[in-house]
Amino acid sequence: MAEKVPVWEKVNLNLEEAAAYFGIGVNKLREMTSDEACPYVLWNGSKRLIKRKALERYLEQSYSI
Repeated sequence: MAEKVPVWEKVNLNLEEAAAYFGIGVNKLREMTSDEACPYVLWNGSKRLIKRKALERYLEQSYSI
């Protein structure tokens, strides 16, 4: 059986992992990543992945979301 990679070591997170890691709701993350120019979303077909480090940088510079 393959070992699970801890969330804090993953490069990309699915919506559920990102919601738990950042403390942001899944619906809010969907809203934040729906823009085509979003710098912290990666589309793998129809699957939405969150670029963990890019979203961390964005949140560090943000006042509110």
